[in-house]
Amino acid sequence: MSAEEKHSPLAQFEIKPLYDIEFSNISLDFTNSALLMVLSVVISVAFLLIATKDKLIIPHKLQAFAEFLYNFVKDMLVNNTGPEGLKFFPLAFSLFIFVLFCNLLGMIPYSYTATSHIIVTFALAASLFVVIVIFAFKKHGIKFLSIFMPSGTPLWLSPLLIFIELFAYLARPISLSIRLAANMTAGHTMMKVIAGFVISLGYIGGWLPLLFLVVLTGFEIFVAILQAYIFTMLACVYLNDAVHLSH
Repeated sequence: MSAEEKHSPLAQFEIKPLYDIEFSNISLDFTNSALLMVLSVVISVAFLLIATKDKLIIPHKLQAFAEFLYNFVKDMLVNNTGPEGLKFFPLAFSLFIFVLFCNLLGMIPYSYTATSHIIVTFALAASLFVVIVIFAFKKHGIKFLSIFMPSGTPLWLSPLLIFIELFAYLARPISLSIRLAANMTAGHTMMKVIAGFVISLGYIGGWLPLLFLVVLTGFEIFVAILQAYIFTMLACVYLNDAVHLSH
């Protein structure tokens, strides 16, 4: 990699293999992206285990924060799917915690934002989509297909409506994954660009972009939390279709 490419705002998103692993001529390299995802899982599990270890009636700060996250996701799920959707709470809570820690770990300098890559976010969204479809057919059978045919639609217009509704439904995991990846990529790219101005302007003029960078960092932390919320909320909205066949 040349010096120019190394200092490019997009260089931070490059996937680099940390350990070369090959199995039957298939590359299974352990990359920086995989490392951050593993760290996100380990840290989130450790946080929840430590926070809920004592289970005090009057919780300490860590336990109170864990209970807040629990109730926050639970309320989000119930508000979007009703009490019947609570069977999906482990899925919704796992999604929220994983995306949240991936986003926040990406804010650490010289770290890596796994959720900036569309393949990671699409894998999460596609897995969710498969679960929803399987559950919907298991609960409603062939009746699940009725969501592609709005009630009151004229018969002559039904083929076009079914095609549009089916296309929109299949586009859900794509739009869900692009939204998260694009927001994380755009924010980190902007921070890298502003950081470049700080260095290039030096001690005389660099203080202004440095101040803006500090403000932008706080905003990006907010965006990291917000995107985890939006991803989970939309997942709950899509789960509602499988639970209630709503349209």
